[in-house]
Amino acid sequence: MKQPTIIDVAERAGVSKSLVSLVLQGSPRVSDESREAVLQAAGELGYRPNAVARSLVRQQTGVLGCVLSDLHNPFFADVTDGIEEEAVSEGYRALLTSGFLDAERESMAVETLLQLRVDGLIMLGAMSEVAAIEEATAPVPTVVFGRESDSTTLDSVLDDDVAGAHAVVDHLVELGHRRIVHIHAGTASGAEGRRRGYEQAMEHHGLGDHTRSVEGAFTDTAGEAAMSHLIASGDLPTAVFVANDLAALGALQAIDEAGLSVPGDLSVAGYDNLSFAGLERIALTTVNQPRAEMGRTAVGLVLERIRGDRTEARHVVVKPELVVRATTGMPRD
Repeated sequence: MKQPTIIDVAERAGVSKSLVSLVLQGSPRVSDESREAVLQAAGELGYRPNAVARSLVRQQTGVLGCVLSDLHNPFFADVTDGIEEEAVSEGYRALLTSGFLDAERESMAVETLLQLRVDGLIMLGAMSEVAAIEEATAPVPTVVFGRESDSTTLDSVLDDDVAGAHAVVDHLVELGHRRIVHIHAGTASGAEGRRRGYEQAMEHHGLGDHTRSVEGAFTDTAGEAAMSHLIASGDLPTAVFVANDLAALGALQAIDEAGLSVPGDLSVAGYDNLSFAGLERIALTTVNQPRAEMGRTAVGLVLERIRGDRTEARHVVVKPELVVRATTGMPRD
């Protein structure tokens, strides 16, 4: 079925095509009677404005592109809530796609959004190198979310992962723990800062000789595999700091399957403070990031660039907060 056009609306309303265009643009130079006639005709015909044609005239689409590294991580759902809320309040919409934890697919997602002429980009948990992101996103203002960056062209919003990890170790040491292992997440965004914070805190407390990291990732399956490996090694620590809550959930599963108790045999702490972390049956000690607020901040940064309010790069670092729950306690020793 053919989509109705402006000409069809003009004929139905009995007005000129130019008057229809003025009404659809929200021009105040139109009488109430004409505006009502045009809107009624548009509604009866089911007319929808051609966003592509309108963007060619305005040189803007009113759309912000968001590339998420992992659709399965609920952390990004909370962030995109903030992004969508702020975007809509500013007259924009967010268009989401995923890089599926792969730099090449992430690059393809960016190219697709650029072909759709988005006005700006937000890269959440980007897997690509900063230099590659700078080159690929040069046509539009871009914010990288959740990773350290000293780029002079890209803006960034991130949590102070070093400080958050340090707070976890401080808490565990205060409880009496000395043998604290970190399950890290390799090269994923935020992982390096958390590992560095863990190592710095261990050194700070005179526990450098006890520093020990086990390879993992920001997924529940990776957390379970890393924890299973740690249990099978026969050298069980008294506490484990896991790179994020999703991996910590997997670690808790492995501990339960091994017949061990938390925190009786092993204390566990995560990072992100996802919604499930506060459930009574999980009650995970973790580090809170104000995810929705950070999403709103990312939109604010990209809109500053779009509107020409700023040309230099800004790097916003948010302070995290330790949330103590039932998965951490005094060491079994």
